[in-house]
Amino acid sequence: MIYNLTLSIANTSSSAGVVLHLARIEAQGIIQPRALRHSIKSAGRSVLAVAALASVLVPVIGCGNTYRPVVSAINPVGPAAQPQKFAVAVASSPNAGTPGLVTIVDFSGDTVLVTANVGVGPYYLNLDTSGATGYTLNSDTTVTSFDISTSLQTRDVLQTTLLTGAAPSSIFSQGGYTYIAEPGRNAVAELRGSPLSLQQEFGISNSIYVVGSTSTARAYALGSTSAGLGTATAIEITSNTTSTTLNVGRNPIYGVMTADGKRAFIMNKDDGTVSVINAQTNQLDTPNATLPVGVAPIWADLVPTKAELVVANSGNGTTAGSLSIINIPLCSAAALPTNPNCNATNPVDAVGFGDTLATVPVGKSPIMVAVLQDGTRAYVANYADSTVSVVNLTNNTVTATIPVVGRPIYIAATQGTPTGKVYVVSADTVSPNKNSVMTVIRTDTDTVQTTINLQGTGVSVRVTAP
Repeated sequence: MIYNLTLSIANTSSSAGVVLHLARIEAQGIIQPRALRHSIKSAGRSVLAVAALASVLVPVIGCGNTYRPVVSAINPVGPAAQPQKFAVAVASSPNAGTPGLVTIVDFSGDTVLVTANVGVGPYYLNLDTSGATGYTLNSDTTVTSFDISTSLQTRDVLQTTLLTGAAPSSIFSQGGYTYIAEPGRNAVAELRGSPLSLQQEFGISNSIYVVGSTSTARAYALGSTSAGLGTATAIEITSNTTSTTLNVGRNPIYGVMTADGKRAFIMNKDDGTVSVINAQTNQLDTPNATLPVGVAPIWADLVPTKAELVVANSGNGTTAGSLSIINIPLCSAAALPTNPNCNATNPVDAVGFGDTLATVPVGKSPIMVAVLQDGTRAYVANYADSTVSVVNLTNNTVTATIPVVGRPIYIAATQGTPTGKVYVVSADTVSPNKNSVMTVIRTDTDTVQTTINLQGTGVSVRVTAP
């Protein structure tokens, strides 16, 4: 669901400007089970019985062979190991015309496991919806793909050259299909295979971003008309055809879709609104088609445990930005007895859908927000302040402001035990090595745990699991 700093471009007439602005926002002690306890107790009783017998036999037998009971240890069975999880960061080389670098970091130990070269001048990173494959868009008009693996080497990175003038701005990959927004060609490219191979292009004027989610039946390509009106065109993933084109607000720049694929939310930067699409009916939502938020909304994330949407509003650049917290519940099967209009297969909005629960002031020029999946906190990266604001989603207040190294351009959060992690990539280079760093924040204490050298200019970071 995450785009890059490239996506906060106010004017999409220039594909170069689009890339730079979006990249500045998106590159800005174990208790055994009962059966086991029983077997251990039984083994203990057996040992005691044998020992007692030995104490009787030894004086009787006297010299010669001594009876020695043999006891086999029973190893306790612990819980299954947690799946390995990674942070995947990309940096561009400080030397023009040379490949960028992908760095895979172990979640549990904050150690660099592997690095590999990607394309020249990478400016955008995304993972497929399974978190198994990474993709970069590169300034040499190529897209690279690679497996998220601790054995990754440069020779394993695959590269595809896009059509002339594509100026790609984002990637969405799901179920073997990869869609790349190409504002330079007024199109969205569909690619498949390994390495990626172009299958077709969908005509989308001023395309900027593709919104979708895991296993979704359709995605939405965001664009705008020559008059500056925003559009969202449905891509039917099963048939790989386009269907309805919906009118949204001015300068749609980013979007998220719920995991169940029922609603899509589009950030309209110039309007200060969010357009809501009912992805099941393939129409604007009724009656909540447009939701007002703050000044210049550029990023959003979902709070699945609370049926809420959090929207980062970048503001005017001189005063504090804000985080809009919006209620987005749908009617459920439990509501059927009292709400006969509620269809669990195609649910209508529940009471309170679209209500703004809070508008929380954060730092200057917030560019991204990432939410912990347990719904407790949201982390807002403030570009101009070089800080991260921690927003408690229970009382909707800022509980901490964490300084980071450099101006943050990308943020990603993931759960964990005993602590989750928040990864913040900054584009600023640090002397004397002239490299950017990635700041790692612990979520149990909301403090910086460490920084990791990215060996280049920071672009983006993603996590393989939320």
